[in-house]
Amino acid sequence: MKSLWRLLRFLRPFWLPTLLAPIFMILEVAMDLSQPRLLQSIVDVGIRGHNLSSVLHTSYWMLIVAVIGLIGGVGCGVFATIAALNFSTSIRDKLFYKVQQLSFGNLDRLETGGLITRLTSDVDQVQEAVLMLLRMLVRAPLLTVGGLIMAVVTAPKLSLILLVIAPIIIFVLVLINRKAHVLFTTVQESLDDVNTVTQENLAGVRVVKAFVRGIYESARFGSVNERLSADKIKALSAMATVMPGMMLLINIGIAAVLWFGGTAVTKGNLHVGQLLAFVNYLLQMLSSLMMASMALIMLSRADASAERIVEVLDSVPDIQEKTDAIEAPHFRGRVVFDHVSFTYNLDDGSSVLRDVSFSAEPGLTIGILGSTGEGKSTLVHLIPRLYDVTGGRVLIDDIDVRDMTEGSLRKQIAIVMQNTILFSGTIRDNLRFGKPDATDIEIEEAARMAQAHEFVAGFPDGYDSLLGQGAVNLSGGQKQRIAIARALVAKPSILILDDCTSAVDMTTEAKILEELNAWSHKCTRFIIAQRISAVVGADKILVIENGGVAAEGTHNELMHSSPIYQGILRSQVSGQEVNDVD
Repeated sequence: MKSLWRLLRFLRPFWLPTLLAPIFMILEVAMDLSQPRLLQSIVDVGIRGHNLSSVLHTSYWMLIVAVIGLIGGVGCGVFATIAALNFSTSIRDKLFYKVQQLSFGNLDRLETGGLITRLTSDVDQVQEAVLMLLRMLVRAPLLTVGGLIMAVVTAPKLSLILLVIAPIIIFVLVLINRKAHVLFTTVQESLDDVNTVTQENLAGVRVVKAFVRGIYESARFGSVNERLSADKIKALSAMATVMPGMMLLINIGIAAVLWFGGTAVTKGNLHVGQLLAFVNYLLQMLSSLMMASMALIMLSRADASAERIVEVLDSVPDIQEKTDAIEAPHFRGRVVFDHVSFTYNLDDGSSVLRDVSFSAEPGLTIGILGSTGEGKSTLVHLIPRLYDVTGGRVLIDDIDVRDMTEGSLRKQIAIVMQNTILFSGTIRDNLRFGKPDATDIEIEEAARMAQAHEFVAGFPDGYDSLLGQGAVNLSGGQKQRIAIARALVAKPSILILDDCTSAVDMTTEAKILEELNAWSHKCTRFIIAQRISAVVGADKILVIENGGVAAEGTHNELMHSSPIYQGILRSQVSGQEVNDVD
């Protein structure tokens, strides 16, 4: 239970309801323990002595005790709920904040589906555990210990029966706890798989329909869903034996007490009221142990979830700021790659980039070409330090990016990624994402440059038009133009366009590039493109092959010096067009 115990620190800010809940539970338990003694008094004093006044007086006190117990139970429930809900809210906030701090490498390993499970189902499990801790796990020990003491005081000889039952119950509880932890860990892992497949399918449902793969995706989901069902059945079936087993032990204990107690009453060694009180205390004790057994099952399940939560909270971002990191000065925009190498997995030794060296002067446009999987996107991701180089250096204005704080570095770099991500909200909100205080004039200027103003203005609500989740009410090309405009609004010192015009027609692409070239705001631009027409006007073009720079130069220079570049050009245009481009 180490992981769950560690998470309990999130209860500290809510110490008052956390403290009041067990106090009210103590009040309820005290009242519950008083009832059998009052019942004993009614039987042995009132009924046995034919004393109606005693019966009525004691009944009156039993009613008062019951009302006080009710107040204690309700108070415990209210404060336990307040503490547990605030506890889970704090964990979710901390988890979400932690995810924002993690580097791309961490997110690659943890996967989105698993993170969703941890933020939802796993947090719910530990919330229920805390709610139970503040109620059942306070009530159960108090009732067990209090009931034992009162039972011994009421009938010492009958208490010997407990010495036989108690070790069996304790053994069963320990066994249940060990088995439940393993089973529910497997359940949560299966839930990860279900969430991953669900997220992928819902995000790509249009692709599924377009390729008529609904049956295949249903089968894929059915497979992980059935595995989750099987794991849950296995876990819950094992736990289903707990309640009947505990009831069996309780009934055996009651039968033994009635057998020996009845004999003692017949011989005059025990009063009927004492026997009734003892049976009540026995029921309270064994019922509390049964509650404890169910609580341990829930705690084991919660601890499995807590381990997964702690794994995220303990994750150390791959990108670490130096203790003496400096605030980045205003960039002129000179970027230098100095013998840069990079690999995603240091264990397998395979490098994505190998000994890459080049420079980009301030205000120039750098085009990057290469086949799919050659590391073009990885290369530009190293500039804002989304990943760290594994060899060499990336310099901006002669300062290693690792020597600057992440925030000050990335505030001056805008990147438009391959996969366009827009957020639910208005188009205006999305355009202001990188610069919250951007004016309407700045927003419209950027939208015009990105060739987005015309279609946005055509919407009934214009820039205040709402985007659905994933911006499903926009076409692919419209999404890309909004994403480009979002980057332009920020007016960065370095602008990275990572194959972000793939869904835009060539005419619109040419207009966007023309606007960029005429932009009064000077910045260094990196353009990754599949179409050579997008980089033909660049000041320098890098041809990436086998993780390295195979050639670099202007279009005209590469046309005469690089067979690779010539091959790319010929694969995209006809012979006459090659001459025209040249």
